[in-house]
Amino acid sequence: MKKLSLLLIFLISAAITSADDPYRFFDWTVTYGPISPLGLPQQGILINGQFPGPKLDCVTNDNIIVNVVNNLDEPFLITWNGIKQRKNSWQDGVLGTNCPIPPGANYTYKFQTKDQIGTFTYFPSTAMHRAAGGYGALNVYARPRIPIPYDPPAGDFTLLVGDWFKAGHKVLQQSLDSGSALGFPDGLLINGGQQAGSFTGDQGKTYMFRVSNVGLSVSINFMIQNHQLKLVEVEGSHTIQNTYDSLDIHPGQSATVLVTLDQPSKDYYIIASSRFTSIVLTATAVLHYSNSNLGVFGPVPTSTAGGLDWSMNQASSIRWNLTANAARPNPQGSYHYGTIPRSRSLFLANSAPLIKDKQRYAVNGVSYIVPDTPLKLADRFNIDGVYTYDSIPTDSTRSANVTGTPVVRLGCEDICGVIRISKKAILGALTVFFLLLRLCSYGGGQWSEKMRRRYNLVDALSRHTVQVYPYGWSAILVSLDNQGMWNLRSAVWARQYLGQQFYMRVWTPEQSLANEYMMPDNALLCGKATGLHP
Repeated sequence: MKKLSLLLIFLISAAITSADDPYRFFDWTVTYGPISPLGLPQQGILINGQFPGPKLDCVTNDNIIVNVVNNLDEPFLITWNGIKQRKNSWQDGVLGTNCPIPPGANYTYKFQTKDQIGTFTYFPSTAMHRAAGGYGALNVYARPRIPIPYDPPAGDFTLLVGDWFKAGHKVLQQSLDSGSALGFPDGLLINGGQQAGSFTGDQGKTYMFRVSNVGLSVSINFMIQNHQLKLVEVEGSHTIQNTYDSLDIHPGQSATVLVTLDQPSKDYYIIASSRFTSIVLTATAVLHYSNSNLGVFGPVPTSTAGGLDWSMNQASSIRWNLTANAARPNPQGSYHYGTIPRSRSLFLANSAPLIKDKQRYAVNGVSYIVPDTPLKLADRFNIDGVYTYDSIPTDSTRSANVTGTPVVRLGCEDICGVIRISKKAILGALTVFFLLLRLCSYGGGQWSEKMRRRYNLVDALSRHTVQVYPYGWSAILVSLDNQGMWNLRSAVWARQYLGQQFYMRVWTPEQSLANEYMMPDNALLCGKATGLHP
């Protein structure tokens, strides 16, 4: 009997060990280096000598360990765009949760791609580093036991698309600090160049294209000459598989499409073009049929995409696939979000005030100032004077614009409705990573209570970055099921840099590892937290 007990203990231990989720280790060194994305040499930010940075491929629930060595002359951080960081805002990689990595130092990120499948990115979150590079793809694949709602593609291509400036990131930052606007970009890039080379496939086969907008400010339209785009996933959510001639992708957003090579054997243009700009910027690549001897020829086709109404109608057509599996073996539609009453409502309006004769951006009249001490550390060590609770109104806008470091307090497990209102003629985007934004509706003009009747409470898409159309609004439902200190910001980076952001503290008095992980042993300390014991 004793031997049997020992055998059972051994088998249980072996089962637990074998059930551990895999670990993937990465060593990244961040440096300056020469790049020429628009044909002229300039200084870029490289990761392991690469621009864009190395692709990080992983599988659902993998544990990711990334040791980042900062060899720049400035502090540096990387944020993981769209990774939910379950119970782990300590690894979010933004200045409200992490001290930046000093020059010559390193920091090791430790996080899990928990219950996620999809196309994501990473990028620098400090200063204007994003304008110099340091970004890359982060693709999370499904575990073999979890079926995906389409046949496995014959190949998988990643395209990082975004606007680019010839001026260096320090020049752009100085311009913003002086009160000047960022200006119009000099070009668009696909995977670091205006002509991004070719992607090869076999005639008759279907391929996956993962497309992310990694730019600073411009929305893009993506198309492949003479080919249809079947949308299958958006930022971790499987979608109803609508087919489009072209697809709008706004700053910070990602989308995954399937493309069948069903045309005559030759080469075709892959085109990214800027949206809602008086001057249309274009970047191209080539879809090459493996049995083709004909290169691309003729002018680059122009997108047939229409104006704002066209874009809004397309966005409204993108719906959640209720029958597809999520990252766990249960349908996405098993979460009946529309039947759950709201606990809170937030009304957020963007603005572009002049404060002390300098251009700033604000949410509800408050323009965010980054403190020397991360808010998460101030919360952990009970440090006063770093931020203020509830100093940003959540139901209206201040009559006078001010600067501050506001934190909105919210209860863990609250269901919160958010109305994001654009008061500018420029399209904006709202980003929050710790949870999925349930996009219930878009609209133009002034929002009112009667608009709630238009909400999609059945199959609204979940995503981490939501566009807000000029002089319009977007209605979002969020489940605050992830404790921590979380950044809500504009994905148009100059606006974020100049104050269009704030933090949300999602909290419960029941402190336990079931709700939130402890402060990591390797956490960097800075500001008023310098020298304190973890």
